[in-house]
Amino acid sequence: MPNDHISKLLSLVLRHQPQQLGIDLDAGGWADIQQLLKQFNTTGVPLNHQQLLTLVADSDKQRFAISADGQKIRANQGHSFPVDLDLTPQVPPDVLLHGTASRFLAAIQTEGLQKMARHHVHLTEHIDAALAVGQRYGKPVLLQIDAAAMVAAGHTFYQSANHVWLTDNVPPNFIHILEDIPA
Repeated sequence: MPNDHISKLLSLVLRHQPQQLGIDLDAGGWADIQQLLKQFNTTGVPLNHQQLLTLVADSDKQRFAISADGQKIRANQGHSFPVDLDLTPQVPPDVLLHGTASRFLAAIQTEGLQKMARHHVHLTEHIDAALAVGQRYGKPVLLQIDAAAMVAAGHTFYQSANHVWLTDNVPPNFIHILEDIPA
């Protein structure tokens, strides 16, 4: 089975539906690797320990983390159920980016960026990452977020293990639509 399919299934299970494979996650979102591998194989998705470690290490988005003792795995962010990722507040760069589709702009200009069913709004420092996210949903639009002004106004930011910036919401007055996307 291609790694892309396994990675997507792993994201689904660790971020949204652990019951899909019949695994248990602890309060921090960690799953026991041996239980996970057993359940993958039981459901007809062959996966061994080394393949899992390679998948995690080679993931371009670094969506997953292995615990320090090597016994557990979790998604770094993006959960749709309560998880304590044990993140500490961080000071973000002055400007962050968010990629979206043009069809969402009217709502964003009115309501800002909302976390919706997830724990946080996801932001990045990288144009290519923001554009890739926006392209998944339609014609991409790049939003520039005045993170420095948000911090000054009392908003809190966190950074996940894979360097995604997280915050509860981004009010519309901190968002600027980039008309000319830098190369």
